[in-house]
Amino acid sequence: MRVGLKIEYEGTAYGGWQRQKNAPSIQQKIEEALQQAFDVLCRVVGAGRTDAGVHAYGQIAHFDIETSIPAQRFSYILNQKLPADIRIVESWEAKKDFHARKKAIGKHYRYTIFQAPHASAMERNTSLHVPQKLNIDNMRKAAEFLVGEHDFSAFRSVGSNLVGTVRTIYRLEVNQDKNHIYIDVWGNGFLYNMVRIIVGTLISVGKGKLDAQNVREILDSKDRRRAGATAPAKGLAMCEVFYDEKNEEYPAK
Repeated sequence: MRVGLKIEYEGTAYGGWQRQKNAPSIQQKIEEALQQAFDVLCRVVGAGRTDAGVHAYGQIAHFDIETSIPAQRFSYILNQKLPADIRIVESWEAKKDFHARKKAIGKHYRYTIFQAPHASAMERNTSLHVPQKLNIDNMRKAAEFLVGEHDFSAFRSVGSNLVGTVRTIYRLEVNQDKNHIYIDVWGNGFLYNMVRIIVGTLISVGKGKLDAQNVREILDSKDRRRAGATAPAKGLAMCEVFYDEKNEEYPAK
C-alpha cells in the first residue's frame, strides 16, 4: 500500500527535510517512527527538500508498506512516536502511481517578518525581526516584476544542482497585518534559496536601499551579486503543495 502524508513541522532543530550525516532531519525522524511502530525500513519521499531551519504547514510525502492497517490510522500511530515539533496532519491511501515529488505541479511558500521595535520572544524561531518600518507599497511594486516565467539566475544561491534556471511564479503577494508582514509566493518550482533571496531583495526595497525598478534590472542581469541578501531560514514555511486536480490521492480541502 502506498500511504500519503501531510506533515507539519517546526524546523528549528533539524538540518532540513532530507536525511544527512551531520544533523537530524524530518525524513529521518519519520522513517525512524515507522521502524519503531512496524519494525520495517520504509523510505519516505517528500515533495520538497526544505533547508535547515525552514518550517512546513503542508509538506507532502509518501511511502510504501505491507500492512492491513487502514492508511488513515497512520497519522495517529506515527504521532505517538514523533517528537512534538513534527506532526502528521493526515494520512491516506494514495494511488500506486502517486509520487509526492514528481507529481507536484506547484508549491506555496510564506515568509513571515515581525516588524516592531523589539523582537518577539514567542516568534523568535518562526519569523525574521525587522525593527525598521518597511515601505510595503514599494515592496509590492517590486514583486510585480518577478511574477511570470523568468530566468531566476540572480535569485539562486551558488551550489544549486538543479538543472535549468527558468521558473514560473504565479503569484507573489506582500501583505501586512499589524506587526506582521507576510510574503507569499506561489510557483511551479524554486531554485536553491530562491524564495529567501527574493525576500531579502524585497526587504532591501522596503528599506529604500533598492528602488522597485531595480528588481527588474536585477532579474534581467542574471547576476546573483546584484540581488539582496539571503533572508534567514527561520521565517520561511512551506504552506502547500499542489497536484493536478484530476489526482484523487490527495483530497482537496
